[in-house]
Amino acid sequence: MKIETLDLAVFLIYFLVVLGIALWVSRAPRGHTRNTEDYFLAGRGLPWWIIGASLVASNISTEQLVGMNGTAFVSGIAVISYSWIGACIPQLLVAKFFLPAFLKMKVYSMPQFLELRFDHRVSTGMGIFWLLVYVFVNLTSVLYLGALSLETLVGLPLVWGVVALAAVAAFYTVYGGLAPVAWTDFIQVAILILGGAMVIVFGLDAVSGGNGIIAGFIELLNRAPDKFHTVLEASHPDLPWTGVFFSGLWIAAVSYWGCNQYIIQKALAARSLREAQYGLVFASFLSLTVSFIIVFPGVIAWVLYSDVIQKPDEAYPTLIRELIPAGYTGLIIAALVAAIISSLNSMTNSAATIFTMDVYRKLFRKDASEKECVQTGRIASAVALTVASCCAPLLVNLSQVFQFIQEYTGFITPGIMAIFLAGPFWKRATSGAALAAALLTIPVSAALKFLLPNLGFLNRMGITFALLMAVIAVITFTTQPDPERKERLEMREARFDTPALFNALALLLLGTITALYLYFR
Repeated sequence: MKIETLDLAVFLIYFLVVLGIALWVSRAPRGHTRNTEDYFLAGRGLPWWIIGASLVASNISTEQLVGMNGTAFVSGIAVISYSWIGACIPQLLVAKFFLPAFLKMKVYSMPQFLELRFDHRVSTGMGIFWLLVYVFVNLTSVLYLGALSLETLVGLPLVWGVVALAAVAAFYTVYGGLAPVAWTDFIQVAILILGGAMVIVFGLDAVSGGNGIIAGFIELLNRAPDKFHTVLEASHPDLPWTGVFFSGLWIAAVSYWGCNQYIIQKALAARSLREAQYGLVFASFLSLTVSFIIVFPGVIAWVLYSDVIQKPDEAYPTLIRELIPAGYTGLIIAALVAAIISSLNSMTNSAATIFTMDVYRKLFRKDASEKECVQTGRIASAVALTVASCCAPLLVNLSQVFQFIQEYTGFITPGIMAIFLAGPFWKRATSGAALAAALLTIPVSAALKFLLPNLGFLNRMGITFALLMAVIAVITFTTQPDPERKERLEMREARFDTPALFNALALLLLGTITALYLYFR
């Protein structure tokens, strides 16, 4: 693909602006030494609009832009449920029911919450699980898909693409912590939406033969009617309606938005509970907007280029390469790279937070100073990116990386969800029961995959979750209660009421999603 001078200029200007803002935000005030709250939680000073934009920017990366469009290329728009049921609705639930407890206890991380609610065994075990998933699944897959996109678009070899993306992510994340990540995300999500919308506009115009986007959408419906169903049969291997509406997707979604460190960390850094809650509402509306950007191009690519695309994950980069005119390509590539870097930054910072606050300071240096913890966080960030960069090229033989991510994070998601439902909402649940759920989530998931190989992974997650909840209930009722602790009392004092404006916006969003499901059923 030929990159014009104007494209290169747009791309470089974008990066100079973003890096400039990141470095400016990273500055510590004169006479102030950056502490752990500054580095890991941006001094707990983020406003709602930064929180909402950063949540969406952290969530949308190549695993969505490339991966979900790759799935849409194969299965149609049904994968959009990962945004509607998998993002918009859970964000509202987390804002109302989870954030009051988390912010009341002023935690840095999800493992810290588990230690305050249960004990250090549960906290350490889940912290190690999260670290492994962030480094070997999330960071690795985002780096691979990003490098694959750059290879398809500009011919940059995969390995060098991985190195370049990791280096840019490290440039300001390792030094500045969460603050530059969150503030630059606002720009990144704006570029992401603009660039993604341009791909759809040019794509629909191409489908219509140059007669405009409305004619293109009508033609798309006529030429690919089977791709426009949001509800697929129960036997579908990846997106069965049973798993989408009644089990696995709900478990994955609430766990992702409510218990996932690199997502919820932005809300933990809010100025107040209300700022955090309105940030989640803003994120819900942004997620609804972005949902079309991460699905419709896959269907457009199927109509235009199904005879030349070899791997589904090449659908989105192929549209950019074939359809975007000179002068626009730089902005589109900037949007794609913005999504990649934003997610890498958030995942890296959260992995560093968990390692520093929940592993290093508890197991190795209990008396570590604030300065030492910040320095450890920087080293952990660099190590996480280095390890993921080494692993990323190993994914080259996978055809749909998005499905790989969903399935293998789904091995621990049922256990996480079971523990976090029992923790805030069932005061009798014991530490032993939570530890059992943490230890069993991978063996039970693996056993079901082996014994029932034809069972869709969303349905498998639902069954695993039900079994683990049963384990928690049995152990809780057959053992002695945990000793009462002050932190648990504070958690139960959290208020779960929300303002009238929050409730009105939530109802508007739910009504819109319902109407969309009825139209594209």
